[in-house]
Amino acid sequence: QVHLLESGGGLVQAGGSLRLSCAASGLTFTRYTMGWFRQAPGKEREFVGRIRWTDISTLYQDSVKGRFAISRDNAKNTVYLQMNSLKPEDTAVYYCAADEGVGFSTKTYEYEYWGQGTQVTVSS
Repeated sequence: QVHLLESGGGLVQAGGSLRLSCAASGLTFTRYTMGWFRQAPGKEREFVGRIRWTDISTLYQDSVKGRFAISRDNAKNTVYLQMNSLKPEDTAVYYCAADEGVGFSTKTYEYEYWGQGTQVTVSS
């Protein structure tokens, strides 16, 4: 059974940093693209960024480019989301997800497995 467990969320002031972690189990981690999505109250879940398993390339939503960075540690079956220069509009529940495909991996329907999410709140 596949499990994705996010951690590292919390309350931070604007301009601060957080690092989210997502520990995966029950899958061959090295064969999955790992993505991060977020969902604010009353809004649809949106793509934040992803890291491919094929070439470890990353892709980000425009609003987080230069502030967020995704990395993965295949030895620990863990993917990270480093978030710097946080803004109040980054407030959301953040989800990690796993995609076995080889597409762009920017859409929710491309991902087979999801974590439960972790809350990130940025105060102004």
